Amino acid sequence: MSDAAHEHGPDCDCESCGDPRSMDVLDKYLTVWIFGAMAVGVGLGFVAPSVTRPIRDLHLVEIGLVVMMYPPLAKADYSRLPTVFRNWRVLGLSLVQNWLIGPTLMFGLAVFFFSGLVPGLPARPDFFLGLVFIGMARCIAMVLVWNELAEGSTEYVTGLVAFNSLFQILTYGVYVWFFALVLPPLLGMETLVAGISTFDVTPTQVFEAIVVFLGIPFAAGFLTRYAGTRAKGEEWYDERLVPKIDPLTLVALLFTVVVMFATQGETIVAEPADVLLIAVPLTIYFVVMFLVSFGMGRGIGADYSTTTAIGFTAASNNFELAIAVAVAVFGVGSGVAFTTVVGPLIEVPVLLALVNVALYFQRTFDWGNSAAGTPGSTNGEPTTGTEPTDD
Repeated sequence: MSDAAHEHGPDCDCESCGDPRSMDVLDKYLTVWIFGAMAVGVGLGFVAPSVTRPIRDLHLVEIGLVVMMYPPLAKADYSRLPTVFRNWRVLGLSLVQNWLIGPTLMFGLAVFFFSGLVPGLPARPDFFLGLVFIGMARCIAMVLVWNELAEGSTEYVTGLVAFNSLFQILTYGVYVWFFALVLPPLLGMETLVAGISTFDVTPTQVFEAIVVFLGIPFAAGFLTRYAGTRAKGEEWYDERLVPKIDPLTLVALLFTVVVMFATQGETIVAEPADVLLIAVPLTIYFVVMFLVSFGMGRGIGADYSTTTAIGFTAASNNFELAIAVAVAVFGVGSGVAFTTVVGPLIEVPVLLALVNVALYFQRTFDWGNSAAGTPGSTNGEPTTGTEPTDD
């Protein structure tokens, strides 16, 4: 993936700075690769249904998910956390966006489309739970790419990624438990509650999945960064080691998509419209979260680079974690797991389009004296260093 350490500004000599064409070919055509992996998996599962047994016996999906989570957690610079905590308004805004507005919006969309309360839309508890799993997992990976392309603040996005990585270890299970098991009965959704009860999901199952699929790669990523920077320094780590481990995310993602869709080949061939049905609420979520977050950033007087960082952080999701927990709790062949794996297929083209929207906002709106929001400025006032000042 793109090097998130690269700084952009008015004096940047990068010819393709801010241009989606500057993405690595693997990242730029990620949607194409995911479609291809889906096709290979569906074809394999449809032609040879017996392949499902060795995939499950060898835990190939679980292995792919753990490997997928490792690179972004190794890339996150946890030393940037003080930068985020110094500016309480930006931190508070990010907390509201990521842990209040985002989960609530996704829950609302899941209820609207899959609860059975809307005429013409039948209840789909499996899709409902899949969206809940997605909505509660905050982004820690691809947001680095979107932020860089849109010329956002590297300091803030890496700090927010590090914060979300730590925060969701403690909160993800609680959020899933509340929005999936507690809130629906309180709102009187009897049909949906009855459907959810058939899955027999418990908070313990969710927490155990988090320990395995987020705890293990987080520990590995943190230790890799700690040992690497101590032994060779920050520059060597970011410029030499990170580019070597970064492709593991894409390789593991595509591998996981192939084996997951191989287990559901016959189902997907029979119900192709389900992908489109799941895509609708996801697209609405991405667009609404981005626009609301961007507006809130301008509302507190943040400059363009900071607003862009918090906007893309709020609009993205950690699909790797959602997929991992769904597979661990419900099984690789479940509709819940299927819903989560559709997520990155939709996120990539939508977020890439929103990069261009952000750049349009950069040119269109008045961002004060911050030179269109260069990294290292807040509220239009340039700072003397690379870190944003406290408002």
